[in-house]
Amino acid sequence: MKKHIIIVAGGKGLRMGGEIPKQFLPIGGKPVLMRTIEAFHLYDNTIHVVLVLPVSQQAYWRELCKKYIFELPHEVADGGETRFHSVMNGLALVEGEGLVGVHDGVRPFVSQEVITRCYAEAGTKKAVIPVIGVVETVRHLEGTDSVTIPRDQYKLVQTPQVFDVALLQRAYQQKYTEMFTDDASVVEALGEKVFLVEGNRENIKLTTPFDLKLAEMLI
Repeated sequence: MKKHIIIVAGGKGLRMGGEIPKQFLPIGGKPVLMRTIEAFHLYDNTIHVVLVLPVSQQAYWRELCKKYIFELPHEVADGGETRFHSVMNGLALVEGEGLVGVHDGVRPFVSQEVITRCYAEAGTKKAVIPVIGVVETVRHLEGTDSVTIPRDQYKLVQTPQVFDVALLQRAYQQKYTEMFTDDASVVEALGEKVFLVEGNRENIKLTTPFDLKLAEMLI
């Protein structure tokens, strides 16, 4: 079964406090985005990689690839106005039957076990996402008050979110709404069930300067 992965990397990195978009920042001497792509090639060196980048960042990415002699095969699609539109552009480069995952470009620490689990389960269940448990106490805001809620009834969602190609393509033919916060929510809007598998806690989304410090320690 043919495997695809759409890696979405359209962030501007404003919360990092610098001018370089967070997906290009180096960790352990190599840009974040390269480490993310490497994780999927390590899982399957025949996987079809589609990297979605804003047009304004594509020349810089090509420069980085030359500088770091990064030669893993991948196609580049143009980033869209929102994440939804970026994924839609990436899907335009996916052909035929098979499985397609969507992954945040700034999650370089997804484990091989999680990638394998997501694709294996999606082979029969069609729509699979990795999640981890909530370890902190959770409170729900009710106006100016708040109440504690059972944390075992909630999960934190990660990527890659993996789907049957035809299912995800059909889902992305829907009209965009702000309720589409990830790919699972787009698929659920069709009335399809999304299945959960265990993620890995190291699979953090690099967003703040603190995350970069944590990333260096993980490296």
